[in-house]
Amino acid sequence: MNNEKVAFLFPGQASQTPGMGLDLYKNSIAAREVFQEADDILGRKLSTVIFEGSKEELTRTENAQPSIATVSIAAWRAIESEMGSIQIPNFTAGHSLGEYSSLATAGSLSIKDTIDLVSKRGELMEKACNNAPGGMSAIIGIDATAVKEVCEETGTYLSNINTSNQIIIAGKKENLVNAMDLASRLGAKKAIPLPVGGAFHSGLMASAQEELNNVIDEANFEDAVVPIIANTSAEPITEKNLVRNELKNQLQNCVLWSDSIEYMIDQDVDTFYEIGPGSVLSGMIKRINSDLNVKNIGNYDQVLDYVESRS
Repeated sequence: MNNEKVAFLFPGQASQTPGMGLDLYKNSIAAREVFQEADDILGRKLSTVIFEGSKEELTRTENAQPSIATVSIAAWRAIESEMGSIQIPNFTAGHSLGEYSSLATAGSLSIKDTIDLVSKRGELMEKACNNAPGGMSAIIGIDATAVKEVCEETGTYLSNINTSNQIIIAGKKENLVNAMDLASRLGAKKAIPLPVGGAFHSGLMASAQEELNNVIDEANFEDAVVPIIANTSAEPITEKNLVRNELKNQLQNCVLWSDSIEYMIDQDVDTFYEIGPGSVLSGMIKRINSDLNVKNIGNYDQVLDYVESRS
């Protein structure tokens, strides 16, 4: 991939938009095959939900998760098809749900196992949200040490450390109210509830993680051909048992996104490609380091831009 160091990044939940990936479906045979394969794997027309469903339908966790993963993998397959070769970045990483997409592109999971797992993950998270209601809040303007203190005081959880001063917490809603109040008193510029269905990446997901682990144990993992920067450690993993263990711990532990990006920067990564719908990760990366080269590949024109830049 030329002489520059490149990382492929894959988005998580909240990146979905109705109609996403439709131009990939229309213009790339390789991408179209991914959508068709996802429909076959799930035994339902997920592609119809993605292309024609309402925002509300697409936002439901059991739809959002396989939909985002499918669009991300379709974009990746379109890239490889247009390039006529397998693309091997220096690193890959995905934010929460996006970690599953990164495993598919790194050769650790088949597309079938990836879609199966993210679909089951979405179902189990939805179930956990109903059984143990909770929420998430964004704390902006104070560092992780201060937010950790807030969590310890209020019975909430560190959920995502997205940048040094954009941190997501999760927990029971009454505890989050107390946490947001305390964070504001400690100097947070903003402390706002997020429009999500539950307390993701927290102890309230323990039941979902336990059930999901049974499915993870049945999936076939291979050693990754690209180092995956793990959500829970911000360190590279390739060995299949480490990859499996990462997924078996991810759902109830904090996503160390800022540390993951900083690790790749320390390894001299020059360019980050966000592959899939939206630009949430690109925005985070620019807040971590505004000098970084960050590009999106979520539609067919952006696939062609990538091909031109690599030719």
